[in-house]
Amino acid sequence: MSGPHSLERVVIVGAGFAGFHAARTLSRLARGAVEIVLVNPTDYFLYLPLLPEVTAGILEPRRVAVALTNNCPGIRFLLGTAYGVDRAARRVLYLDARGDHRSLDYDRLVLAVGSVNKLLPIPGVAEHAYGFRSLAEALYLRDHLLREVEIGNATEDPVERAACRTFVVVGAGYTGTEVTANAQLLTKDAVTRCPGPGDQEVRWVLVDIAQRLLPELDLRLSEAAHKVLTKRGVDIRLHTTVEEATSGGVRLSGGEFVPSRTLIWCVGVRPDPLIESLGMTTMRGRLVVDAYLNVPGHSEIYACGDSAAVPDLTRPGEVTAMTAQHAQRQGKRVAHNIAASYGHGERKPYKQHDLGFVVDLGGTRAAANPLGVALTGFPAKVVASGYHLMAIPSNRLRICADWTLEALLSRQVVQLGMVPPSSVRLAATAEAPAPPGAVRRTG
Repeated sequence: MSGPHSLERVVIVGAGFAGFHAARTLSRLARGAVEIVLVNPTDYFLYLPLLPEVTAGILEPRRVAVALTNNCPGIRFLLGTAYGVDRAARRVLYLDARGDHRSLDYDRLVLAVGSVNKLLPIPGVAEHAYGFRSLAEALYLRDHLLREVEIGNATEDPVERAACRTFVVVGAGYTGTEVTANAQLLTKDAVTRCPGPGDQEVRWVLVDIAQRLLPELDLRLSEAAHKVLTKRGVDIRLHTTVEEATSGGVRLSGGEFVPSRTLIWCVGVRPDPLIESLGMTTMRGRLVVDAYLNVPGHSEIYACGDSAAVPDLTRPGEVTAMTAQHAQRQGKRVAHNIAASYGHGERKPYKQHDLGFVVDLGGTRAAANPLGVALTGFPAKVVASGYHLMAIPSNRLRICADWTLEALLSRQVVQLGMVPPSSVRLAATAEAPAPPGAVRRTG
């Protein structure tokens, strides 16, 4: 799709929090003045904060998938995966939905490719761990948890049964804590409904090298979350790392071996490998940009979200954190600055303060600090739910309906069997982009 075009073309690569909001905002500001093309591997924007509720069976998967065609009016959408940029020719190189190599000319380029699961050089982790960054991973994890519970219920061997019912999560930040909190309730419910020989216990082990749970939050909220999970029986191991993962379990620092068939990897993310392949200046894998989200020396290229090292003007000398909150607002600022380059509005630097954070702890529990006000328990749950309803661009009524049904009816404990395990192993979800001439891996 290269060649001459009548309007100047703005190409946005990636439809995560940054890319989606960049496209949506630019469409509102400059529709008709420029051609806007959005390139993304899926036809939806994934609202990641509610993904643990998909695994828990509370939300139907489509609730967190915001259709690009319905929510980005006036934008041309291309289903594809970018693997390179020819800066001299101003051209994006990508693989289309069939795996064929394509190129797309641009006049302005927004790189918003986001992040991928972070791999660490620990024996066995890439082969045996599951990440938690996609709808496929969330759906597979739900099936896997229920399958292990059912296998454990069917065996007479108490050692095998305990291993099937032991689930290890590595990473006690937002994702790891929310996955543990929600999935632990799912497995507890599943064991209760499907009784087998022996006891009806499930064991969850949450591992992190940090000194406390949720180190990003203030101490009061961290302690509140710790108390909730501990009361539910979660075994929280702080100051602890994983030394080895096998098909039969996980070896922790200190030598303890935890028999388990489930290792969920939530240690964090790294910028998409596409960024390092571009040959431009990076900082810890993130593309260096100025306060206007421009790549220095390339006024036609912008970057935002997890893939960009954006100066934090509220903390001189630092860059903004890799959070959905920053990504969303940076995407909007990029759109305003690009519109300004075409005479619509004023170009401004990105400067934002955190509005606070919410952490869902499953059931009626949460921790939140909106505008610096620390909340726990049910009030925090109300704030968390309200925040997500305001932040997600669509599906609000459907989400409320699912929440209502969850409160009134018993949970549906059933496997769907839709996602093959080979496609969600950690090794398969943190691959580098395909170079020219390569055959795209599909599973």
